[in-house]
Amino acid sequence: GSLAVAIANTTAIVMATGFRAAAQSGGLTALDRIERGEWALRAPDGATRSICVTDPQMLLQLRHRGASCQRFVVENGAGGGRITYSCPGIGNGDTRILVETPRLIRLETQGISRGLPFTEEYEGRKTGACASAAR
Repeated sequence: GSLAVAIANTTAIVMATGFRAAAQSGGLTALDRIERGEWALRAPDGATRSICVTDPQMLLQLRHRGASCQRFVVENGAGGGRITYSCPGIGNGDTRILVETPRLIRLETQGISRGLPFTEEYEGRKTGACASAAR
């Protein structure tokens, strides 16, 4: 009934407002607090992967890094937020990030990549300077 319509309208407004914010800022404001450098992303099973973070916005599309995707900001706060994104011909995703400190984040991402579903969760810690940046 009318509650469903109200929720749909509110969602549409949030999505439209979020899209404008994403178009202006390029993503989530909380990511401005994250330090650049080498980061270790640890999954709940203990598996760790390293990533050189030159632009924290790259954390929003871990499974689709470097792909040209359209992002929609769903939540955007000082401590974190959530985006959904769509990469034509490649897949889509939904990423939630919590910035606990400039050197500690929590990240959850799920979606479809090349026709297959994925769900990933990480605790990210800055470990130092990027190896490629060391001179």
